[in-house]
Amino acid sequence: MGMGIEGRQVLVILVVLYLLQLSSNYCCESCTVRVSGEVEKVKLDIYYETLCPSSAKFIVDNLPKLFDSGLIHVTQLKLFPYGNADVFNGTIYCQHGKLECLLNTVQACAIDVWTDLNKYLPFFNCMENVVLESFVYRRQYPQWKTCYEKLKLDSTPVTDCLKSARGKELELFYAAETEALQPPHTYVPWVVVDGQPLYEDYENFISYICKAYKGTAEVPACSASLNVIQKGSNIESALL
Repeated sequence: MGMGIEGRQVLVILVVLYLLQLSSNYCCESCTVRVSGEVEKVKLDIYYETLCPSSAKFIVDNLPKLFDSGLIHVTQLKLFPYGNADVFNGTIYCQHGKLECLLNTVQACAIDVWTDLNKYLPFFNCMENVVLESFVYRRQYPQWKTCYEKLKLDSTPVTDCLKSARGKELELFYAAETEALQPPHTYVPWVVVDGQPLYEDYENFISYICKAYKGTAEVPACSASLNVIQKGSNIESALL
């Protein structure tokens, strides 16, 4: 039986709400939390790969907290879409195959051509939602291309980057950055705050940003976050 008129109306409403959520999660301009005073930003580096479920979950479920809390204003965020890939004779081989290499490069190109994280992070959120849904609903990864239309983004700059030598150049750059990690990464997502890896406690990155923050500006979100750092976590010994 086909879907009735009321059912279609409900579906349309749900789709609209979903798209609004995608954009609002990462829209820094709409953040209501501001900081005043001197801002000394904390570096947050995220090393990941596009088809890894844990990486996808972090981008979809955890990274928005940086914006919801207002901490993006005191954080220098960098993403490294490469993960556990290898380079052999100038060719990149990805852990989850050729499609992951393509999607890693798509995100590398998006960072390069759009530059504004308020533009490319909602796109990544949408892409990684597709990855997570593919495991639940057995959908196909090519649905990631619908994210351009859903977010009203022009795909041309990213596509041009992919077709040119720039795409591979960017991925080789991220390969070099990932391979230069000290200590070396052992899994993804590999989350680093001011040069210190968070190991298994990476989902608690907000607390570590607050702990590392040395600026004079008051950050309301940090008042409670410092109490969340798990006792006995691996990071405590690593920082010694």
